[in-house]
Amino acid sequence: MTRFQLMRIVFMVTGLHGGGAEMMLLQLLRGLDRKRFEPAVISLMDRGKLGGAIESLGIPLAVVGLQKGRLSPGSFLQLVKLTRATRPDLIQGWMYHGNLAAQVAGKFSGTPVCWCIQHSFHSFKAEKPLTGLTIRLTARMSRMPKKVVFVSHASRAQHERLGFARERGCVIPNGVDTKLFKPSEEARRGVREELGLRPETPLIGLIGRYHPQKDHRNFMRAAALLDRPDVHFVLAGAGVDGNNGALRELMHTCRLNGRIHLLGERDDMPRLTAALDIATSSSSYGEALSLAVAEAMACAAPCVVTEVGDSALLVGRSGIVVPPSDAAALAEGWRTLLDAGATGRRELGEAARRHVEEHFSAPRIVKKYEELYLSLN
Repeated sequence: MTRFQLMRIVFMVTGLHGGGAEMMLLQLLRGLDRKRFEPAVISLMDRGKLGGAIESLGIPLAVVGLQKGRLSPGSFLQLVKLTRATRPDLIQGWMYHGNLAAQVAGKFSGTPVCWCIQHSFHSFKAEKPLTGLTIRLTARMSRMPKKVVFVSHASRAQHERLGFARERGCVIPNGVDTKLFKPSEEARRGVREELGLRPETPLIGLIGRYHPQKDHRNFMRAAALLDRPDVHFVLAGAGVDGNNGALRELMHTCRLNGRIHLLGERDDMPRLTAALDIATSSSSYGEALSLAVAEAMACAAPCVVTEVGDSALLVGRSGIVVPPSDAAALAEGWRTLLDAGATGRRELGEAARRHVEEHFSAPRIVKKYEELYLSLN
């Protein structure tokens, strides 16, 4: 590629349903220098929630139309045809199934391939059967791509223990849009008004979908142990709403009715996150690098996180790290930040935002990807 040529990159993703991994892909696509790179996207399943946002960037989007758990000769031919039509200089796989498809497409199009693993591995029992098979298969194939990008050091170490090629790995964390996620007094007032709370009510929040790895049970047990009746708790994410019978029962058992607000999936996460006094990751396993925690730090909310994945590295000295599945330790972490008062929390929050701006801001992360792509061409 000469200095006047655009580098054509095809991003091959499983689906575009708006999860953390897909949102990071959208950030990368938004930030790529279009004077140097010409991106296109192939979704193995469908357009999902983000298809329109990608096309609004002027980026071509093609869909293979795979059904979950099914791989037909027709879809395989469609994948190869769509890839060849873009004449890429590089194929970037995104997540396990996207990585496998990228490697197959690269083989038949004669194109170099890069993988991205956005996942922290816990055990094969925790994975769906097809995903587990894909992990095993890609471990054996992991010397074929030019590079394998992991979003955390913990994830890289976990996958290398599974047999992923050590010499292919590198770490590029996920990034945060610090212009979108930022401190906001208006958000603090507005969210409390929405919840029917007084302006001074302390809010502790957990942002994340309902999944065993997020350990909402431990969060609620810690809330029950916190001897601060003035504190309210906010839970938001897919499946974290009033229709969740398990959460409703747990709220009743822990005697937290009226103090925990189940807000479900929201489209105003920057506003909601900026309203928190303390943000939390209570995950017991499976976190690589929590984007929700990084977003909270960008909003200047000090964090209490469990020591899972790269969470301790992420918060640094701006937050508190506790053991996973330890409700008493989690409650004590909250108590420490509450006792620090508004001034102490503000100082920690400002340090957290500076840390994110220096190490995890979206422009810095996009730059790392750009440097990687140019080195592979």
